Amino acid sequence: MSKITLGNESLVGSLTPSNKKSYKLTNKIQEGKTPLYSVAFNFIDARYFTCFVSAGGNGINLYNCLEDGSISLLYAFADEDKEEEFNTASWACGVEGNPFVVAGGEKGIIRVIDVNNEKIHKSLVGHGDLVNEIRTQPLKPQLVLSASKDESVRLWNVETGICILIFAGTGGHRNEVISVDFHPSDKHRFVSCGMDTTIKIWSMKEFWTYVEKSFTWKDDPSKFPTKFVELPVFTASVHTDFVDCNRWVGDFILSKSDEILLWEPILKENSPGEGTSDVLLRYPIPNCNLWFIKFSCDLSLNYLSIGNEEGKIYVWDLKSCPPVLVTVLSHNQSKSVIRQTAMSTDGNTILAASEDGTIWRWDAINKEQAVTVEAQPPPILHQYRRREGKSQLK
Repeated sequence: MSKITLGNESLVGSLTPSNKKSYKLTNKIQEGKTPLYSVAFNFIDARYFTCFVSAGGNGINLYNCLEDGSISLLYAFADEDKEEEFNTASWACGVEGNPFVVAGGEKGIIRVIDVNNEKIHKSLVGHGDLVNEIRTQPLKPQLVLSASKDESVRLWNVETGICILIFAGTGGHRNEVISVDFHPSDKHRFVSCGMDTTIKIWSMKEFWTYVEKSFTWKDDPSKFPTKFVELPVFTASVHTDFVDCNRWVGDFILSKSDEILLWEPILKENSPGEGTSDVLLRYPIPNCNLWFIKFSCDLSLNYLSIGNEEGKIYVWDLKSCPPVLVTVLSHNQSKSVIRQTAMSTDGNTILAASEDGTIWRWDAINKEQAVTVEAQPPPILHQYRRREGKSQLK
């Protein structure tokens, strides 16, 4: 278990909005009365950057955000099990570039939907309990991670339907896993977090031959020699309660409990699993004490948005240090819990999935030009580092 670095106090953001960027409500869709738990733009394929998917009840809906502020329904999928309740959906693609949507929920079965054919490509069976989150490997989008209440994380090949690796056991989580995220540039690493208050970094480097084998396996997927990985390379406890969302920012990590922290994991050389956690920035979120409220970022990690229990959305500038609250989005009809937001690639559109079954669309009034750059932590952040040298994660 890592220790929290002692030294200068971490910097806390002010809840006074800077209003450096403004958004207006442009649309809302009422899907029904079933709570929506997931909404996600397609960051995998530039052809579909304006498309998004929502998940709730036994339904998965695909939409396109049009430039005039309208939203066009592309495809509606209803699971054959009417008692299914989807918690999460992620975009992926096949080896030939065909778009997939990968969704999971209460039944623990993961559906891989071929968007072009509007059919189920694979059904991934293995988890012993519900699936809380699915994330796609941006460098190899046939690979997805699933976080489950069964205390495990699984790595899947959605093209072949193979469960490649299972991360659980001796050094694994001791309660349900709620969130996972692939490292943006190191294909071997990912981070996970959950109800046990810990955040764990795992490495697949030693087991990458299993990943490669999953693409050429010709036998029944159930006969694949799935490997158990029991020990993470790092475990941190920077929060005192559940951690229900985590994302990489370069080699730094954003994680959320009753507040969002930006921190640096500092591994101890020659001592796997040990190290320190250097908490740098704190992003307070009022009225956000319920678990399963997840934040999102734009593709270049300029902004972060998160909803709360009152139906409001807080937008933070990730390039500012100390943290700067950009704006707070609210509407007199948005009173229900916002379970997840989704920011477009350029941060100019924000979607919100509400517990009352509504999808809210907000658009920037003065839209910024989209610039594709490698996501990096705030440049000014390095002035506040309490340690010399570069991160040991590289």
